[in-house]
Amino acid sequence: MSEDNTQNAVELATELTIAWLGNQNNRASAEDVPAFLRNMHATVTELANGSSGSAGGSADTAAQEDFTPAVSVRKSLASKDHIISLIDGKPYKTLRRHLGTHGLTPEDYKRRYNLKPDYPMVAESYSAARRAMAHKIGLGAKGRQARAAAAPEPVAKPKRAPRAVKG
Repeated sequence: MSEDNTQNAVELATELTIAWLGNQNNRASAEDVPAFLRNMHATVTELANGSSGSAGGSADTAAQEDFTPAVSVRKSLASKDHIISLIDGKPYKTLRRHLGTHGLTPEDYKRRYNLKPDYPMVAESYSAARRAMAHKIGLGAKGRQARAAAAPEPVAKPKRAPRAVKG
């Protein structure tokens, strides 16, 4: 019976690996596939044997798991028009909503990929456009003060002399 379980674990791990590779959001190199298949087989075997005693250990390894970025950090910031996500390799103007769909905060994202604290979450051109729009509508205390200083004072109209009444 253990031979059946081993065969089923191999087949199941293989099917899971094929499904993982078939997902268009996952980008894997040829070197990643054997490691993923081994990891998947170990997990399936562990689940088949019902060893739940190591559940705490797997949580520790998940916390220490080294996440492989989809692109390099340099390439993620190569364009001023977008930032490429290290999770899926797709371009975004802002990463905050994208990170939320993956259950991450910007701090978690930076910690996961060992990014510097000043790593931007918004594309440079998008930030500049938003800044220009804010200045245009006068947001910020300095903008209001400058507009008040530049506004011309109202010119008082000269008073007319009252008309003489005939009569």
